[in-house]
Amino acid sequence: MAIDASRWGLIYNPKAGTRKVRKRWEEIRGYIESRNIPFDYVQSEGYGSVERLARTLANNGYRTIVVVGGDGALNDALNGILSSSVERKSEIALAVIPNGIGNDFAHFWGYKFGDYKEAVDAIVRHRTRLVDVGCCTYYDGEKHEKRYFLNAVNIGLGARVVNITNATRRFWGAKAISFFATMFLLLFERKQFRTHLKVNGEHIRGRVMTVCVGSARGYGLTPNAVPYNGWLDVSVIYQPQLHELLPGLWLLAQGRILNHKQVKPYRTRKVKVLRAQNAMVSLDGRRILPQNYPLEVTILPEHIKMVIP
Repeated sequence: MAIDASRWGLIYNPKAGTRKVRKRWEEIRGYIESRNIPFDYVQSEGYGSVERLARTLANNGYRTIVVVGGDGALNDALNGILSSSVERKSEIALAVIPNGIGNDFAHFWGYKFGDYKEAVDAIVRHRTRLVDVGCCTYYDGEKHEKRYFLNAVNIGLGARVVNITNATRRFWGAKAISFFATMFLLLFERKQFRTHLKVNGEHIRGRVMTVCVGSARGYGLTPNAVPYNGWLDVSVIYQPQLHELLPGLWLLAQGRILNHKQVKPYRTRKVKVLRAQNAMVSLDGRRILPQNYPLEVTILPEHIKMVIP
């Protein structure tokens, strides 16, 4: 049976946050029903299921796929759509109702975490824009993987910060509290990683604390990046002295981390990571496990259609 093009395929991700998330879902569902919006919804069943469900919805004819969740769930849905058998994937509109732990990409567009009505109303208006998609290829020890992202790839301390912040927000919920708790935990964990990057033909070698490759703002590490100019922003952050650490955290919180003298910014269409010894790697907040390098990050301009406010 053909699916009405106006019907939403909605994916609810119940495990992406605190217990309050489930209550918010009931409120969100009630508001959608009060607007008389035709939709079918499915509930994720654990890690990896959002990607499978998004692929299934796309293959079954849904052309507006809505994710109720955070950055990780949105990333899974993106990868599900792009791995579907739909020939013209740009016909599918991907939308998000912020409801998870990290919502950095939704915040970029001006969505507020608590205002689900604003997000639902935006999807009803159906204002869309083609946005860039990052592509990360690597070897996981068994096969070559290709993963897509909307926000950023973080290598080193940046990946640790995202990972710990997500974990602490599960217990404390509040963004500010979890952020400062994370900073406290990492205050004395100023590790450096032997890294070798190739950016714009330049080889960057040495010990760095973190690298962020962002199509969007990258949790504050690539604050000037925008997901519609066909470029990737790269921030290479070297280890600050102890007296430089607190000013650096303040600049990060203010969205001005590029002003720190230990940060070297680049803009490119391709990054090759030839080495990142023992460094954690995350993609839109999802940890990935490259077993061997190189890891390559590229940009696919205007590759997916997003519903925006």
